[in-house]
Amino acid sequence: MQTKLTAPAVLEREFLEMRAKVLQLAASFDRLDRAEGAVAGDSRLAQLAQAIQLLQSEQPGRAEEVQMIFSRTFSPDWRDELGVG
Repeated sequence: MQTKLTAPAVLEREFLEMRAKVLQLAASFDRLDRAEGAVAGDSRLAQLAQAIQLLQSEQPGRAEEVQMIFSRTFSPDWRDELGVG
C-alpha cells in the first residue's frame, strides 16, 4: 500500500521540475516579445493567460480546469465538423 506524501515532501520532490517548467514558459514569452510581428489578438495567447491565472488560484482540480481551457467542447457531430469520415 502506498503512503500519502506530505505537502513538504511533494514540494521537495517536485520543486526543481516545476521551477524548470516555469523558466521554460518565461523564456517562451521572452522569445515572443523579441520576435517580429504581433500576437496580441491570438486566442492561444488568451488561453495561456487564462491558464496561468488559474494556476495562481488555490482551487482544487487545477489540472482538469487547465486541460479544459485547451480542449474543445464535445459535440456529438464532431466527425462532420472535423471532416472525419
